[in-house]
Amino acid sequence: MVLQDKAKEFGGKLADSLYRTLSPSLTKYDDVRQLGILLRGAANVAVGQIAPGFTMYDTTGHAVTLSSYRGKYVLVDFWASWCAPCRAESPNLRAAYEKLKDRGFEILGVSLDLKASQKAWLAAIHKDNLTWAQVSDLKGFESKTAVDWGVASIPANFLLDPQGKVIAVNIRGINAFWDLARLVQPVAQTN
Repeated sequence: MVLQDKAKEFGGKLADSLYRTLSPSLTKYDDVRQLGILLRGAANVAVGQIAPGFTMYDTTGHAVTLSSYRGKYVLVDFWASWCAPCRAESPNLRAAYEKLKDRGFEILGVSLDLKASQKAWLAAIHKDNLTWAQVSDLKGFESKTAVDWGVASIPANFLLDPQGKVIAVNIRGINAFWDLARLVQPVAQTN
């Protein structure tokens, strides 16, 4: 569907407004209702919005909250072990992380793997040498976080400023470091 594919490009609020113009008779269809949920999620993470908070568990079972990253730039990266394009981005993210972590930059990996693929998720973290925090509720696209963030496909990522505001969406590719370096300003360290 065009609205779903373009939601983040349009900006979530515009996409949500367009959805509201659809005939009410269309909302009886599950796909259309799902689209509405995704568009509302996209509106939550449009550039300029404060990102919705969440708590998920890391690979050792410890709770990780998004709010614990306040005061730093954080790239919230949605991916899964079975997603070839996600895995192909790992070297780009790893290079950017190594070069920018001293500026107060972090990455928080959010896996959309399912419980059945938990071992594959853990193996992918190790194989791809993902040294930043990795979390999942192992519910795939049914994850409340994925829904709240309007994530309908992966890879997907959101760069948050130190106040938790979305400042960029879907930074990828060989130029990921340069795009991030332009946006991430050094954050003063507090002791």
